[in-house]
Amino acid sequence: MLQGLSAPLPPGALRDVACGLCGSRERRVKFEDGPFSVVTCTQCELTYVTPRLVDAALLERVYDEQYWSSDAAKVRGYTDYRADAPLYLRTYERRFSIVERHFARPGRVLDVGCAAGYFLSVAQRRGWDVAGYEPSDAIRPEAERRLGAGRVRGGEFTSAGFEPGSFDLVTYWDVIEHIPDGVAALRAARALLKPGGKLLIETQNIDSRAAKVLGSRWQHYKHAEHIYHYNARTLSDLLGRAGFEVLENKPWLGGKYVSMGFIAERAGRLHPALSTVLKPLSLLRSKALYVNLFDEMIVVARPRAASA
Repeated sequence: MLQGLSAPLPPGALRDVACGLCGSRERRVKFEDGPFSVVTCTQCELTYVTPRLVDAALLERVYDEQYWSSDAAKVRGYTDYRADAPLYLRTYERRFSIVERHFARPGRVLDVGCAAGYFLSVAQRRGWDVAGYEPSDAIRPEAERRLGAGRVRGGEFTSAGFEPGSFDLVTYWDVIEHIPDGVAALRAARALLKPGGKLLIETQNIDSRAAKVLGSRWQHYKHAEHIYHYNARTLSDLLGRAGFEVLENKPWLGGKYVSMGFIAERAGRLHPALSTVLKPLSLLRSKALYVNLFDEMIVVARPRAASA
């Protein structure tokens, strides 16, 4: 059984893969963890996980109900995504400043991988016309209840029926690192943008100081779901291949509100003794603290102008 999944995988479920950015199989190993290797492409420097799940039906199992609430959050998903709704809402309220810097007035926004719709809820309260895409059947009903009927779609993104050229903004919050073919996904997003529309991506930064200091203990190493680990250059490369150009990269806006219990649990991952010392903090779950390890990037991009 793959750690964190509720049922055994069939033989051959994990397959060796080439670099998802340039297609090369030349790579150096950063570290190994069970059946997985975290490797860096020697041609384009993208860091990725191999072998990994490639079958669509098996990938769906990664994002089942246990993904959103589980004791296995160290390796997959969340401890209790729904219970942490107030923290996510506060986080997106704070992050919304980057959206308002690029848009003088509300427009129409699509959030890809919207989960329970927390970002879109914030946008909706600020006057935006919102739409979401969420492939997980386990969490999509939460977004539908939060945002209103007909605003969230599932299934395959490319066949979800969003009208081309109909959005001012498309966002990917903590999503692009999950997507097997990022170039295809972003090309599809580009087709949905109005003239003058923009793309916003938030993802972890493999070149951050936190990633380097923590090594294999870095919290973003969740191999079944985080299959790519970008840095500023490889993310820019990905965007360029999809027809975008980067306008800004803001790592200092990538912090989040977390509970004191979250801090105690994450400290325990670094050393078991810390878990014991900080255990009383877990009783203060309702207390929130803004934390920024500067290990996540928020990038805004726009479609690149066609060459003459």
